[in-house]
Amino acid sequence: MKKKLLSVVLASTLALSMIGCGSSAVNGVTESDNTGAGSSDTAQAGGATGAGNSSSDLNIMLETPVESLDPQQATDGTSFEVIADYTDGLMQMDADGQAVYAVAESVDVSDDGLIYTFHLREDANWSNGEAVTAADFVFAWQRAVDPEIASEYSYMLSDIGQIVNAQEIIDGTKDKSELGVTAVDDKTLEVKLNVPVSYFLSLMYFPTFYPVNQAFFESCADTFATSPETTLSNGAFILDDYQPAATTIHLSKNPDYYGADTVKLAGLNYQVIQDSQQALMSYQSGDLDTTLVNGEQVDQVKDDPAFEAIGAGYLWYISPNISQVKELDNVNIRYAFTMALNREAITTDVLKDGSAPTYTAVPMDFAAGPDGSDFSADQEKFSDVCRFDADAALEYWNKGLEELGVSEITITMIHDADDAPIKVAQVVKEQLETTLPGLTVELQQMPKKERVQRMQDGDYELGLTRWGPDYADPMTYLGMWVTNNSNNYGLWSNSEYDAIIAECTTGETAMDAEARWAALYDAEKIVMDEAVIFPLYTQCNAELISTSVSGIEFHPVALNRVYKNATKN
Repeated sequence: MKKKLLSVVLASTLALSMIGCGSSAVNGVTESDNTGAGSSDTAQAGGATGAGNSSSDLNIMLETPVESLDPQQATDGTSFEVIADYTDGLMQMDADGQAVYAVAESVDVSDDGLIYTFHLREDANWSNGEAVTAADFVFAWQRAVDPEIASEYSYMLSDIGQIVNAQEIIDGTKDKSELGVTAVDDKTLEVKLNVPVSYFLSLMYFPTFYPVNQAFFESCADTFATSPETTLSNGAFILDDYQPAATTIHLSKNPDYYGADTVKLAGLNYQVIQDSQQALMSYQSGDLDTTLVNGEQVDQVKDDPAFEAIGAGYLWYISPNISQVKELDNVNIRYAFTMALNREAITTDVLKDGSAPTYTAVPMDFAAGPDGSDFSADQEKFSDVCRFDADAALEYWNKGLEELGVSEITITMIHDADDAPIKVAQVVKEQLETTLPGLTVELQQMPKKERVQRMQDGDYELGLTRWGPDYADPMTYLGMWVTNNSNNYGLWSNSEYDAIIAECTTGETAMDAEARWAALYDAEKIVMDEAVIFPLYTQCNAELISTSVSGIEFHPVALNRVYKNATKN
């Protein structure tokens, strides 16, 4: 299985050890090879070139539509991928997942690790010809924490990034102008933190931290990022065909990109195809260069030289609405559910794409500890509360029914209307109803956007969902279950858990790598002991990638696919 494992967090851990050096170069960060720039007079104010599809475009299948191209509003991997096609942040990832310079060309870190000073490239420009400046980052980051914007990822700047005053601004007690980020001059950005954050540089390639040109944004009024004319590019490609809920999206190479000499593709042509059989037919007919396959399709194509199984990093799990559904507030009912799930059957017999059964709240193969070991290598550490055991499930079920004073329960599970979630939901229903007599599971499929909104509103009973790591640290998962986090769908709350996470974020434990790691294990144990989620599997994408295509970079963290170094013969 092809995976990009652990490299980002290892670099981030090194960053913790270098605090105090006062160096102008940071361990684990290297200069990008993207030097030199082309020139063109064709770039339009909004970034649209009007270019049509080219035979040297890369034709890519998307399984879900883009939800938003606003970098401070987007929340899903599909949207992040497209945004990153045409936008560079301060840092980007290289092929191995290491943080490398993008719009930033260097960074100074203060001896105490509390001040990062980024120096921006002179040749970074927007597609309307204006220079990318430090003020573009200040404006974007202030948007991210502005309560009126209500960005779901605002906590990336507060809880995770620990930027000065971010939390106070989110809470409404300070103005966004007080955020600890300053444009010292056009090409110098200063960021102040509350406490040292060892993985801070790896956050910089996450789209919430991408810049936005204020004058252009204000000229778009309420239409920003809804069309080619209302987006600007400072990245490898320019968006030239898009509308909300579009089934096709097209981008063309940006001739004025500072790294244009290294971009070989003429453009990117996305096609949203939610039916896997239709997608496979499109690939076989030559309309797609890449496509996902699953289930029986894998058996058909697994010997094809174009077939690859690639770790995607997403943890799929079922979230019970603990706070609002009395049956699910009963821990024995929750234990019954999680022990009735045959995860091996789901991955082996249904998905067949290399996805791995998962029994932990933090998935495998993306976060390494101080000693370099995978945080979740031991998938049996919570086997007392999370395993497939039909007899134990039945015992918990009967105990829960007795405590509730009922003999039957009907529960509705919502899920996405995409191919894989539909198949998984059907098998989950069958497994639960077969093992737990008196249980009826009703399925409701819907567009992902609706499903996410309903879960955030608490308007659900069970929800089949997924989470991909935003940065290479267990906190990207464990931070979700803090009281009142927008992604804490079941509205679960535990003061002991909150205290551990707070100590690992801003307390003395945060500065002791080994103690922090041990405390994060303690936090995960609380989540598992209380069956806050029912983990299912860690996603592996089974893909067909034309043998004429090379250089696509796959990552389990933040940006799953990057195309700027891809080629197509």
